[in-house]
Amino acid sequence: MLLRRAFDIVFLRYIAASALALGIDMGTFLALLTLGLAAAPAAALGYGLGIIAHWLASSRAVFARGVAERGPERHRQKALFVGSALAGLALTTAIVGAGSAFGLDPRLAKLVAIGASFSLTWLLRERVVFRPAGAT
Repeated sequence: MLLRRAFDIVFLRYIAASALALGIDMGTFLALLTLGLAAAPAAALGYGLGIIAHWLASSRAVFARGVAERGPERHRQKALFVGSALAGLALTTAIVGAGSAFGLDPRLAKLVAIGASFSLTWLLRERVVFRPAGAT
């Protein structure tokens, strides 16, 4: 029961971190579009800032117990974190592309992709990126 409660709290913090990162991503994207930047670079910059925000929130508030000490292990962990973000991006792109190819409204496909990407990155980060040292 206690373990389940701890999981729920970590998962709720992860949801909050994800919402914060998504807000920064979308806010940056929309602001840059308003300033006249082309959509692709605006999306890339927004996504990049979202990754940074998610790392900061995840490493300090969500998975603080699993954060590696400074040095090579911390760099490895950051690389794995970015890798998990890129895996989520690839999944999102695949789902939206496939949905569009089959005639699904791209906005609906994007909603499906957000859920799938969230699930994938949660699993990767919880079980690989931030797994406490010595955990099996």
